Amino acid sequence: MSAKPTRLLVLFTIAALSLLAGCKKAQPTLSLLVWEGYADPSFIQGFEAKCQCKVTAAYMGSSDELVAKLRGGASSNYDVISPSSDVATMLSRSGLVAPLDLTRIPNYTQLSPTLTSKPLVRQNGSVYGVPLTWGPNPLLYDTTVFPKPPDTWAELWDPKFANKLSFWDDLSTMYMAAQVLGFGKLDPTAIYNLNDEQLQQVKQKLIALKPNIRKLWTTGGELTNLFQNHEVIAAMGWPLVTNQLHKSGLPIQEEIPAESTTGWIDHLMITQSSENKDLAYQLLNYLISAQAQKQLSDVTGYIPANPQAAALMTPEQRHSLHLDDIDAYQRQIVFWQDVPRRAKYTEIWNEVKASQ
Repeated sequence: MSAKPTRLLVLFTIAALSLLAGCKKAQPTLSLLVWEGYADPSFIQGFEAKCQCKVTAAYMGSSDELVAKLRGGASSNYDVISPSSDVATMLSRSGLVAPLDLTRIPNYTQLSPTLTSKPLVRQNGSVYGVPLTWGPNPLLYDTTVFPKPPDTWAELWDPKFANKLSFWDDLSTMYMAAQVLGFGKLDPTAIYNLNDEQLQQVKQKLIALKPNIRKLWTTGGELTNLFQNHEVIAAMGWPLVTNQLHKSGLPIQEEIPAESTTGWIDHLMITQSSENKDLAYQLLNYLISAQAQKQLSDVTGYIPANPQAAALMTPEQRHSLHLDDIDAYQRQIVFWQDVPRRAKYTEIWNEVKASQ
């Protein structure tokens, strides 16, 4: 072989290797800001393999944290977010998220009409989010301490529980106190639009609860640790925490007390500033597929938005997710809504936390 062809072969090989290296660097990355469990490797790795991409996720501890990050200029850092129903309406109006072309999300037609028909993410004829999952904020309790579940949230004000409880560092704790005070008796959703006098009563009620609160938790993992370390015996929590504690063998159960409880519908949205909208659409369609929804429930204990996921579950899992009495279960939950006076609620909540 002459030197010239050999030299050409070497140059070709170098060029090919450079091209391959360039392809590796060009692997698209999709950035998420979502609730814990929504980017678990058990199902996200399947999406990464299918779409030859990388998914990175940051987790949020509250709806207010999500909104603060987006309004603080961080929206350009994320492609997909998972707002709950208390801020989804506001975000749909904000210009921070993109209206969706539902023809690019074929699995949308499989979602529960009860969820997709709600006006939460609809503005001016456009849809801004797809339901991902939903659930309550139940009362979690240690069955070795409570022979039977507490009947009411009001029981937790008993001084015998001093320094033994945990509540969420979130407005949901205010909603719970409003329910205990009876502000939702005539209209359950009235707890999301309280007047100044009612908010002051909620404030005083929560200040009276503070001696019983060992810690306000901000992430599900933090609450899981509090139970695992036997620092608390009851808490307002998430089904995700119940699921994690069951897997670790702890005797924790959940209950919806007599006053009812609040709950949420989490949606997936694409940020307006995302530079990966095609890939984001593929992720939305993937995560609401029956298979991914089943896997999501396996991880979180949350209820799937796609009813077809039930066919992939065992009878025991369907029962534990209340899929066999879904309508009755939903009637026990006062789903989060837009809170017109959210800034005032936040002010009152901060005053509760600052009180001695």
